[in-house]
Amino acid sequence: MTGIHAPRHWHIDRAQATAAAGGRTAERRTGGRAAQALEQARSRLMVTVAVFALAFGAVGVKLVDATVMSQGGDTGLAQAASAHAIPASRADIVDRNGVLLASSLATASLHADPKLVINPLEATQKLTSVLTDLDYQDTLAKLKSDKRFVWIRRNLSPREHYEVNRLGIPGLYFQREERRVYPNANLTAHVVGFTGVDNNGLMGVEQSFDSRLRSSSEPVQLSLDVRLQHLVKRELQSAVDEFQALGGAGMIMDVKTGEVLAMVSLPDFDPHAPTNDENARFNRNTLGVYEMGSTFKIFNSALALESGKIRMGDSFDATKSVRVGRFTISDYHGKNRWLTVPEVFMYSSNIGSVRMALEVGTPAQRALMDKLGLLRRSPVEIPEVGAPMVPSPWREASTMTIAFGHGLSVSPIQMASATAATVNGGLLHPPTLLKRDPGDPVPAERVISPQTSDQIRRLMRLVVTQGTATGAAAPGYVVGGKTGTAEKTSGRGYAKKALLSSFIGAFPIQDPRYLVMAMVDEPKGNKRTYGYATGGWVAAPLAGRIIQQMGPLMGIAPIDENRPDIRTATEIHLNPRGSTLASY
Repeated sequence: MTGIHAPRHWHIDRAQATAAAGGRTAERRTGGRAAQALEQARSRLMVTVAVFALAFGAVGVKLVDATVMSQGGDTGLAQAASAHAIPASRADIVDRNGVLLASSLATASLHADPKLVINPLEATQKLTSVLTDLDYQDTLAKLKSDKRFVWIRRNLSPREHYEVNRLGIPGLYFQREERRVYPNANLTAHVVGFTGVDNNGLMGVEQSFDSRLRSSSEPVQLSLDVRLQHLVKRELQSAVDEFQALGGAGMIMDVKTGEVLAMVSLPDFDPHAPTNDENARFNRNTLGVYEMGSTFKIFNSALALESGKIRMGDSFDATKSVRVGRFTISDYHGKNRWLTVPEVFMYSSNIGSVRMALEVGTPAQRALMDKLGLLRRSPVEIPEVGAPMVPSPWREASTMTIAFGHGLSVSPIQMASATAATVNGGLLHPPTLLKRDPGDPVPAERVISPQTSDQIRRLMRLVVTQGTATGAAAPGYVVGGKTGTAEKTSGRGYAKKALLSSFIGAFPIQDPRYLVMAMVDEPKGNKRTYGYATGGWVAAPLAGRIIQQMGPLMGIAPIDENRPDIRTATEIHLNPRGSTLASY
């Protein structure tokens, strides 16, 4: 039987189909491998991109941390620097009108981790080329040390921060801190004070109100008026320069509130870079205590008149000197005759003042000095306050010398506060460097009667119109005051050529509002003053210039000093002969 065979062309077609199918299979197999390889490449690329992104992200974070956040270093370093964490903001200090006296600015401080400094020598050379005040050897020693944290420089300026950052030195880091700035620099240095590198108050208001400045965002408002501060400093500096003096002190006080509107001590210093010069940092207004000389006759006259034992028309023998122990009390250009109470004051008679004090007695003198705050430290709100030097025991000899301003040493701020009380109607207001709230009652203690205060004002007016303080006259402002010229103590005696020349006065004297005190330490007479360096030649004209300029600043219009009501309020009527001794 013949087998059945497929046609030849069928085999050929099948073979071709099989071959074609195999080709398609091979093609699919090859395409799959290519796709798989492509997918693997894509995945690897994504992983690589992710790795690079993470790496660059980490580097970016590190750069931001080192240059912006300024918290460089490892965890241990951060812990080591925890004591230097970002400080709390310190409140501002402003004057009575809101003018900024002290404020805090954010700054960068430079520190290093010496372990991470690759080349200390090169790093030191670069740093000292930018921060030229760095000590080379000290900086090199710090960068070579085994410590993990060393300060290189605190409180860089923005420019210094930028320049150091540009150096790109490994192991150096910036930390944010605060720097205290004083826009008026030296002007209020003795009152405002200054802070240390850690922002701790070290002097003045900065020290006494340190806790309050740290804990509150509310500014501390002082009683100072920057305009008056500028005025007092300019005129005081002019007098110190003209008379080649060691220094000077000047104040303005509101006699109705006790607020200190200006307080200047010369020489002064820059609170941004406090000097170690004790003379410059010494506040003559509050820390210095002095025998104030004849300005004390204000209190001696108040003592006499307040006692009731002495009246304005009484006279005292000033014909000859008074002996006290091995000393002789005499008058400078004495009149060598009997003098009335106004004449004792007007001519500044030491002899007449002694006789008045002896008539009233030691207990009464001491009691009044105590009531006036002259036997205890001033309560003014800064740490630099001197204690008065009070005689002990307080004998009759002390009574005699205190009558004309020797034997009891007080600070100018005590002197100003006590004088304000004698002219404002007899009320002692504690002196303050803080602005009082107009709505709050002013603390006050009566120390003399209004009648005695009125008499003291008339006596002080007389000194400016006819006595030793004519140089203090400021036309239109009705000034009254008293000069003082005290020989400074030297060993167990006095240095006759080392004078303390002063003036203290108030205006308008018929109804005082402001007190002005000026003191020049060891002035030297010159050709203009005919060689004199007394309070009348040195301090009185200085105070007069201040008053003449401050009147318009304070909105006080000048008046006709010869108006009948002004003359009535300032003249003195009675002397022993019954005639009128006028103050105009």
